[in-house]
Amino acid sequence: MAPGLLVIDEIGYLPFGRDEANLFFNVVAKRYEQGSLILTSNLPFTQWAGTFADDQTLTAAMLDRLLHHAHIVQMTGESYRLKDKRKAGTKSSRAEPARKYEPEGGQN
Repeated sequence: MAPGLLVIDEIGYLPFGRDEANLFFNVVAKRYEQGSLILTSNLPFTQWAGTFADDQTLTAAMLDRLLHHAHIVQMTGESYRLKDKRKAGTKSSRAEPARKYEPEGGQN
């Protein structure tokens, strides 16, 4: 018995290898026009191939199925987690630039 709604959070947070990408494609293909999916990602669709083993063909076929009947909700703004940290005073509002490490006494 398959769930009526399958929710998958953070697509692209970690890249998939070839086997995982194929398995994920199979999930999408089996649910296509059969069951609902909610997916979240911080990546634009143009970067999804990098998540799915750099397989442009697989990614295009998967996105074709996902987007066919999709309602896309695009959100902008800062992360609520970072916003809460700033309110609590535990994170600065701007990231500090990276500094180059210099060993004591200069270069050898």
